[in-house]
Parts: sequence; C-alpha cells; structure tokens
Amino acid sequence: MTTLQGSSILVVGATGGLGRHLARQLADAGAHLTLSARSMTDLEALGIPGQLVPADLTDPGAARTLVATAVTAHGQLDGIVNAAGAVAFGALADTADDTIEALWEINALAPMRMLRAALPSLRDSAEQGREPFVLTLSGVVSEHPTNGIGAYSAVKSALAAYVQVAAREVRRSGIRVIDARPGHTETELSRHPIAGETPKFPTGLEPAAVAQRIVEAIVGDEKDLPSTAFSEVPAASSQMVKADEATPPTGAHPAVAMAAQMPLETAESAPAAGSAAEGGSAPTAATTHSGSR
Repeated sequence: MTTLQGSSILVVGATGGLGRHLARQLADAGAHLTLSARSMTDLEALGIPGQLVPADLTDPGAARTLVATAVTAHGQLDGIVNAAGAVAFGALADTADDTIEALWEINALAPMRMLRAALPSLRDSAEQGREPFVLTLSGVVSEHPTNGIGAYSAVKSALAAYVQVAAREVRRSGIRVIDARPGHTETELSRHPIAGETPKFPTGLEPAAVAQRIVEAIVGDEKDLPSTAFSEVPAASSQMVKADEATPPTGAHPAVAMAAQMPLETAESAPAAGSAAEGGSAPTAATTHSGSR
C-alpha cells in the first residue's frame, strides 16, 4: 500500500478536466501538493491547498524547475502525476508539422523530461522507505489508434512505449511508473483542440470517477492501468434543462404556434459532485477521446 498522507506529489496539468479531480482527491487523502499549469489565475481558482507553479511545458527547463520547487516546498518528492495534454483532430494528410510538434512536446516530451528530472528525488524517496511513483496518461488511443486523431494517437503510443521501458529500468530503484489508459472521458480537452474541429463523440466516462480509479491504483500499488481497468467506471450523467422559449411570429400557422409553446428540453452533461472549482461555467457535453485532461 502506498501512503498518500504526508507525501509530496507534483501534479502537472492540475487545472485540466481530469487533473483538477486528481489534485482534489490527492489533497483530500492528505498529500502535500505542488500544482502546476499554464495560468496562475486558473491555479488559484482551484482552491486546492498546495504550492502553485505556473509553467510552460514546452520550455526544456520547466521539468527541473517544477521538481526543485516541489522539493523546496515540501522537503521531498514522492510522486508525479502527469495530467497535462493537448489534442488535435483531422486526417493525417491534413495535419501540419507544427501541430505534430506541439502534440509531441506537450503529450510525450514533457512527461519524459519530468521523469528524467525527478529520478534523483524519487530515488531519495525510495531510500527513505517511501513508495515513489510516476503516473502518466497515454489514454485508450495508445492501445487503439483512432482515425481522425492519428497524430495524437501516435504521440500517445510513443509515451506508452516510453513508460513501459522506464517502468522496467527504474523498478530496482523502488520507483513505480504507471500508465493509465482510460477510454474517452468528459473533460474540456476536446473543446480546445490545437488544430481541427471537435467531432461528435458518445458520452464519455465521468472524470471524477476516472480520477478515483487512478488514485485507487496509486494507493493499491498497481503497476499498469489498461483501458479494461476502467470498465466499472460509469459514464458521465446528463441532465435535462429547458430550452429557450420561442415566440412565433404574428400570423404564424397554428402548427408553428403550437410547436413554439411546447416545453422542449435539451441535454447537457451534469456537473460532477464536488466540482465547484471548475470555473463556475455552465455544464457542457464536451468530450475527450484520451481519458486525460
């Protein structure tokens, strides 16, 4: 069993759709957190206690800075959660080089740098009898590359391969490297692709429940979280809200007037329990195909 109470954990991408749930649940379990994202304003809006560090993950020095900040703030580093990410949609033939490079830098190179920068501190943690870990989120696309997000699938597959090798190489140092591959999850990620237009997805997994499953795996010393490990995670719930009332034009056909007076409703994603810190915006039905962020 890995003890979260009193442990020092760095959460990268802490303001994301999945990262914020992971951060909140880790804080509730008693972990001392270092929280990172691009915006200090968004970090402060989370309302989660911890050391807040805005960072640009495309900066090669960001990983070293984040690790040093966590060690300085809490005297040690016992775990890293890599929950930052970016997505792009479109056929491979239409995907520009700069899009592929951005996906690579954020989704693969950044967590690779984080692991490398953190190894000395994580080895110290193991030597002191703690249970250090590194968690990444390659998502279900690393198992099942998907049309329309081929570049994203390729980058995530590279990350999954890296994690497999890293897990074997650092195992004797007492460091556990875990890759989580949930199916697509209802987060804000796909609403903000760096390229392409968001396609329609079926309802995804509940992000708070995905986060809970991941935290359970950390505590339970699990070594891998394939997509099948999330089979019991429920889909995000939905709620019906009244659509805007319509006023028929003067002299409209009786059928038009009758339709305008009908109590129409429209479906939206229901907000997850305990998600008041998600910016206070109206719930949406956006999804991400990666199970991350």
